[in-house]
Amino acid sequence: MRRLLLICAAAVVMTACARQPAQPVAAASPVVEAAHLEWPQLTDRRSEQRIEHLGYTVSYNHHWHLPNWVAYELTAEETMGEEGRTNKFLPDPLVEGDPVVTKDYSNSGYDRGHMAPAADMKWSAQAMRESFYMTNMCPQNHSNNAGDWKDLEELGRDLAAQYGRVYICCGPVVTDTTLTIGTVRRIVVPQAFYKVLLRQRADGQWTAIGFVMPNAAGNRPLMTYMHSVDEVETMTGIDFFYQLPDSVEAQVEADFLISDWTVSR
Repeated sequence: MRRLLLICAAAVVMTACARQPAQPVAAASPVVEAAHLEWPQLTDRRSEQRIEHLGYTVSYNHHWHLPNWVAYELTAEETMGEEGRTNKFLPDPLVEGDPVVTKDYSNSGYDRGHMAPAADMKWSAQAMRESFYMTNMCPQNHSNNAGDWKDLEELGRDLAAQYGRVYICCGPVVTDTTLTIGTVRRIVVPQAFYKVLLRQRADGQWTAIGFVMPNAAGNRPLMTYMHSVDEVETMTGIDFFYQLPDSVEAQVEADFLISDWTVSR
């Protein structure tokens, strides 16, 4: 929470340092009627099983035993849910083949790191339960999971509460598959994690931003992890928000305005 406040307090200072596009980043668009704007598509040939749960959708990679991406829409109403955490990690019953189980992480030195956070699923007992499926987990450095990544999760909820709705997609950045955990299922340890967010402003324009965090201990302001969505696409091999009209997608993904992603306290 402390670093979320830093974003608000430092927004003016960082605006002077951040890349400022010649034209507004947010783009007006025709009425967008596509369902699941948060769903991306892969741009490379990798393992993928798409699984829809109540609160999120996952693209599961059977080779990595990780999600390629996890995507969901979060509304202001959903952020007010009061369902408690189950803390019961379960194999995903919809996975084809041999699913990851919680014991695969035992004595690994890594957390079972949520991609779609349990705190975003408090609006439904089923959504909360399914957020603990192992398809929603990645081996995550504890300091990152409990620190900067948690702050980013809180920012997503604050944005949804303030602006009414935010589309979120997140997952691991895998550039090297040699480091793994587990003795039965070799689960790849990601080098980093990404999160991209999309929302519609009150004037009807769309705006987007990306974040990439190393899977390592650290304690930095969230603004240091900010990227354009285009940059995150290059790092991940994933095409985000492709259902937007092409001209809108191109403009909102090219850069970002910090002022579109601050929250009032």
